[in-house]
Amino acid sequence: MEREVERIKVSYYDLEGATALITGGASGIGKACADRFLRSNANVVIADWNEAEGQRVANEFEAKYTMHCKFIKTDVSKEEDVKAAVQLAVDTFGSLDILVASAGIGGANNDIAQETLENWSKVNAVDYTGVMLADKYAIMQMLKQGKGGAVINLASMFGLVAVPSNVAYSAAKAGVVNLTKAAGTAYAAEGIRVNCVCPGVINTPLVPEEQKEAYRQMHPMHRIGEDFEIASIITFLVSKAARFITGAAIPVDGGYTSV
Repeated sequence: MEREVERIKVSYYDLEGATALITGGASGIGKACADRFLRSNANVVIADWNEAEGQRVANEFEAKYTMHCKFIKTDVSKEEDVKAAVQLAVDTFGSLDILVASAGIGGANNDIAQETLENWSKVNAVDYTGVMLADKYAIMQMLKQGKGGAVINLASMFGLVAVPSNVAYSAAKAGVVNLTKAAGTAYAAEGIRVNCVCPGVINTPLVPEEQKEAYRQMHPMHRIGEDFEIASIITFLVSKAARFITGAAIPVDGGYTSV
């Protein structure tokens, strides 16, 4: 997979030994966040449904960095799994300070007249309910600790503008945007900040090579994004440099939602 752009040196944000839980952390944006957080002095728990890949990534990072990385198999649509992931972070590292809710699926490309209840339920269970559950249990723990915290939800540019050909995904991601605004204002006085990032199409193995040129032309920058570009803005948002930002939905989409 050829990168659209090369990595550049970015500003360094010291996460000061914080503990981060990342759902969907075995691949894509979640994995890029885990990598960036570990390099920024945070311990990380990767929660992902793919046990083999999640454990492999955690072992790789554990060997590579001085900070620690653990893995727990997690289906974010199951409440007990989410609770267990939060508890592992607390039991292993003593606290939970950061959540990145990045687990998600695309589902079938159906417009509303073609949509099935099966696809609608599956997509919303992961992309919407899964985010709600992760936010709920992370925030409960942060309230218990009384030290504030930072939550990042992964929405999409298609949560800000409609994608008629995938109604379940678009609706779920729009729900994540308003969930973020509600949670971000509800707990602002307790120092718990909740924001969401709305990426454009990102260059991961999930994007078929034959579709990339069409996606490039769809973005005003005429390219698609890279996972490390999204991880960079997320690292800023969970750092103290962003401590006056909450309830925000931030597009990182090469200008797509501006036209």
